[in-house]
Amino acid sequence: MSLAIVHSRALLGLQAPEVTVEVHLANGLPSFTLVGLADTEVKEARERVRAAMQHSGLDFPHNRRITVNLAPADLPKEGGRFDLPIALGILAAAGHIDAAALDGLEFAGELSLAGDLRPVRGALPMALALQRSGRGRTLVLPRRSAEEAALVPGLALRCADHLDEIVEALQPVEPGDPPTPVLPRPRPVEVREGALLPDLQDVRGQAAAKRALEIAAAGRHSLLLVGPPGTGKSMLAQRLAGLLPPLSEEEALESAAVLSLAGRFEPADWARRVLRSPHHSASSVALVGGGSPPRPGEISLAHHGILFLDELPEFPRGALEALREPLENGRITISRAAQQAEFPARCQLVAAMNPCPCGMLGSTAKPCRCTPEAVQRYQNKLSGPLLDRIDLRVEVLAIPPEELTGAPDGEPSRLVAERVAEARRRQQARQGGSNAELEAGQLHDQVRAEPEATRFLNTAASRLGWSGRSLHRVLRVARTIADLAEADTLGVIHVAEAIQLRRALPGR
Repeated sequence: MSLAIVHSRALLGLQAPEVTVEVHLANGLPSFTLVGLADTEVKEARERVRAAMQHSGLDFPHNRRITVNLAPADLPKEGGRFDLPIALGILAAAGHIDAAALDGLEFAGELSLAGDLRPVRGALPMALALQRSGRGRTLVLPRRSAEEAALVPGLALRCADHLDEIVEALQPVEPGDPPTPVLPRPRPVEVREGALLPDLQDVRGQAAAKRALEIAAAGRHSLLLVGPPGTGKSMLAQRLAGLLPPLSEEEALESAAVLSLAGRFEPADWARRVLRSPHHSASSVALVGGGSPPRPGEISLAHHGILFLDELPEFPRGALEALREPLENGRITISRAAQQAEFPARCQLVAAMNPCPCGMLGSTAKPCRCTPEAVQRYQNKLSGPLLDRIDLRVEVLAIPPEELTGAPDGEPSRLVAERVAEARRRQQARQGGSNAELEAGQLHDQVRAEPEATRFLNTAASRLGWSGRSLHRVLRVARTIADLAEADTLGVIHVAEAIQLRRALPGR
């Protein structure tokens, strides 16, 4: 047979559209032509496939005209994932393996020059796309990639370590021949159980900041910690993960799929919330994603996890402004001339900053040496619309040494996490999601504010000049405070605490 068809998948954002690898062998001048909008990495497969087949003792048709078409022709293809399908297509077209057996299989894998199979990124998006397509095919991947894909329930999956293993399993079976070897299933993933997370009891003092951290965890609210250097802002942010409830299976799959797309997923970390902490020199592309083809940024890699931005004013202004829409919508759409990709970005933002360039504004330990103009310029690096999207803004003040050394241990994360989990259960039963995800149209029905609380909030909003977004965010925070108090209705005390937790920056 001079024509063979092998099924595979490309990557386009988190989508994995099907790709048909068509291989044709013809007489004529020896050549190896690869068409179908392939980038440089895909075109280099010609040399990898040739060397891998020769090193594995397989016949490469040097004297034939080889044409490989990656269909559809208008879909960009990138990466080394098509090495294995191309090699199998050549063998099937030459009659060395059973071409009919390829119909019910999908392949992806990069080949080394020795024929070993190397993992490919995006194994989880490919597995999810195959499962949702309902085609009933079996996915064949390199072993390490198959361990990722095995996390998708109900997926027919096989793995291999070398090209020879797949070729042997696809040999034509003649009457009387022994059964064809079956490719193995990937071994179950060994999840890291009981991983120790930083405990909140390590933070002494800072009762107000720890209360804000608990509220942020209970309602999935964004949080800004403002204070002098060394007061525990980073310690508090790193302990938020220990307060959050476990990921559901759907959330764990979504988070793992984004990490797999970037090649940063470890199966042992399955169902663990991600904490991403990029350096303040990160560009806007690094934070929200970009490139060609589009890749996810830090805000997407932290999907269903935590994005911690330390030294917030030191980030480039353009990078911070690019976060505004993803923080509001929970997704980011990256558009390029040739294609468009959408990535999820429903993460919990935690940021930390100093109140002024020297960091000592409002501190009793050392006097601030900054002029009012310098303080204003420093804080103006954060735009009003960005601050408007942060639910909680809390001062973390310096603690005197004698109080710090003599203070008892704080409340352990385990006890706080129990209250957070109970508040989350109340929200799930009431509205099917966290309070931070409440739409504006749902607030009236779900917040259930008492008349006195509503009047108090309206008065505060008028005096402080809040926008409609600020008003709604305070309502969501107040609803979370009421959930922690196990209150069915929103009272004045809940609204007052929410207003206190939305302070302006010191010096503004």
